[in-house]
Amino acid sequence: MRYISTRGLTAPLAFSDAVITGLAPDGGLLVPESIPDVGGELEALSKLSFTGLAKAVLPRFIDDIPPSDLSKLVDAAYADFDCADVVELRQAGAIEVLELFHGPTLSFKDIALQFLGRLFAYILEARGERLNLLGATSGDTGSAAIAGVRGQPGINIFVMYPLGRVSRLQELQMTTVADANVHCLAVQGSFDDCQTLLKGVFGDLEFKRRLSLGAVNSVNWARVLAQVLYYGYASLRSPAPPSFCVPTGNFGNVFAGYVAKRMGFPIDKLIIATNENDILSVFFASGLYRRGEVRFTISPAMDIQVASNFERFLHYHLDGDAEALRAFMADFQARGEARLPPPGDEVFMATAVDAGGTLEAIRDVHRATGYVADPHTAVGLAAARRLSVPSPVICMGAAHPAKFPEAVNEAVGEPVAVHPALESLRGLPERRTVLKAESAAVKAFIEANAGSGQRSAG
Repeated sequence: MRYISTRGLTAPLAFSDAVITGLAPDGGLLVPESIPDVGGELEALSKLSFTGLAKAVLPRFIDDIPPSDLSKLVDAAYADFDCADVVELRQAGAIEVLELFHGPTLSFKDIALQFLGRLFAYILEARGERLNLLGATSGDTGSAAIAGVRGQPGINIFVMYPLGRVSRLQELQMTTVADANVHCLAVQGSFDDCQTLLKGVFGDLEFKRRLSLGAVNSVNWARVLAQVLYYGYASLRSPAPPSFCVPTGNFGNVFAGYVAKRMGFPIDKLIIATNENDILSVFFASGLYRRGEVRFTISPAMDIQVASNFERFLHYHLDGDAEALRAFMADFQARGEARLPPPGDEVFMATAVDAGGTLEAIRDVHRATGYVADPHTAVGLAAARRLSVPSPVICMGAAHPAKFPEAVNEAVGEPVAVHPALESLRGLPERRTVLKAESAAVKAFIEANAGSGQRSAG
């Protein structure tokens, strides 16, 4: 299995090289040359646990790590999740919630980043290399990435987040980590500014090579691959092919569902649920992809106007036409908008949910069922109630509600959102560095604090 760039100007890479490289040198995102088909094996796969399914599926995408080693990485990645089988299906009225937040930072990001952290360590040890990871977070990616690599030899991690625009508990999950290889960068700007800085730094290929930079954001294919697993797992436990309602801002989570569907897992529709930052819902309705001003909401991890994984979907939507994709992205970069014929609703449906609808969903579901949803999951629940589909609906449970106590408690009318692991962070010493939203400032900080790489990281 080789990995190619969506922009078509990078030589194919083996899986391990794709993991270390992150963003392709031509500015594109890496995707597999082909997607394996499991459609004829569903009965056997349905009998497997989450980790069993991972061990059956991952080798189809990863042929340069021995299956026995991959099995050990999977076991280590998911050993500390606090439910019986890594993820858990919970009934919330007519809709099921697939709880993905039973990992160490109480976010769905743990499922990918606990695996990715161990992948990095395994590959680097085999190569005798070091790596400096750079990431940008709108909330949960940062803490999950830090939890995945904290204390790991040969790895430094630098996480940018928008100053004052993540929840206090999300910030504490990052800034209270004392490991010397962890660096939290509070950027004076929006999350989109952080993503622009990320792509700008990676676009300086000489700097990337010299500092051995790697990506921890969902631009890294391994993150998407790990997320494919829970779509397969849940779809095989549904009485009929389900529709998945996915709260999304960066398109990574829902794109993983798209890959799972293309693999042959029994999936009906993929419902894209955005908050007021509705660039994705507008595109799927009209074909217009237009950057707007970021609006700050009670579901802050989705406060994104430029969805970094959208380019992967375009690769398939355009049948692999890299020239057409480059033209679309260049048009968008130059004008802030670009247009294609809308994809239609054969696979995707989309809608945007405002703050009122989010709070109403938290309140109504709690009153009717006792289930407490965080604001991001609630965006999905609201969208699922609005868009009628005949298939069973599974809403992705994005985060533990205790990560967003203000919104949850306001909606429910009483304090219900508490988790001891989060409360224990209050009052701990913090470490962070405030930086201007300037590429030069980020590069200077990395250079001053990075361990030198022994070889190129791509």
